[in-house]
Amino acid sequence: MTTLDPQAQALVDAAAASGLPPVHTLPPHEARQRMRSAFLQGAPEQIEHVQDFGIPAEHGDIPVRLYHPDPTQTLPLVLFFHGGGWTVNDLDTHDRLCILLAKGSGSAVVSVDYRRAPEHKYPAAFEDAWAALQWVSEGRPELKADLERIAVAGDSSGGTLAAALTLKARDQGGPSIAQQLLFYPVADYLDPPTDSYVARASGYSLNLPFMEWSWDNYLPEDWSRDDGHLFPLRARSLRDLPPALVLTAEFDPLRDEGIAYAERLRTEGVPTEHWHYDDQMHGFAMQTRTITRARKAVEDVAAHLASNFRVHAEDER
Repeated sequence: MTTLDPQAQALVDAAAASGLPPVHTLPPHEARQRMRSAFLQGAPEQIEHVQDFGIPAEHGDIPVRLYHPDPTQTLPLVLFFHGGGWTVNDLDTHDRLCILLAKGSGSAVVSVDYRRAPEHKYPAAFEDAWAALQWVSEGRPELKADLERIAVAGDSSGGTLAAALTLKARDQGGPSIAQQLLFYPVADYLDPPTDSYVARASGYSLNLPFMEWSWDNYLPEDWSRDDGHLFPLRARSLRDLPPALVLTAEFDPLRDEGIAYAERLRTEGVPTEHWHYDDQMHGFAMQTRTITRARKAVEDVAAHLASNFRVHAEDER
């Protein structure tokens, strides 16, 4: 029987001792500030070039942030979507993770600040994600990006958006996506509960009440259990999708659906790697300052992205 990483356990203990009310009990604007306070600590990671842009859309510009380790070079590009139950987090909360991915993979990273719930329910976030994919695929010189090597990536609910984009891009005949990276994605609905939802419902970084709150915020009045853009595990077919890396954590309510998604991708012929971290909890990739193994995991993921981009370039020759 595995146990939670002691450094992760220390974070759990500190949260319990803080006496603060759970995030899911707060109004959205207070929940967002709480998360910003949690993640915007310590000296920032450094990278050669950072620039903010706005993607024109009918509802107003979609903010995105470019991280580029060497703007003198045209590099592969990772389009990244932050997690947070489609309700909390933003470009700033995921700044550290995006910089580590950019530097470690030798790629440009574009992080997307999609519209959040409950003010903007599904499909608003997905529409913004699709607009961002189209925008980066248009060959914009300011991105210094190789259009033949674009990956989509995200953590938790951002992983849902990334996975959904691969489905739509396949069905629409593009834009071309070279690979997908999913950190502990939300792949299905929480009812009926999986074994991990039962076993890990409370006591860790993500719990059942937070996911209930997130779904309540995100889902519109009318939604379908068969909508693959909401629930990628429920998509009719996963064939012909780009190669995938799926990360899961043992102490995570989302563990089983992430494992099931990786298995189904593999079964339907998608080249898939599944990395399971048996001593970690949900959100570990955001804890690279405090959890040694989390830092190593993100470094390994970045190396994997770089390797796959090299293979893709060779295949295109």
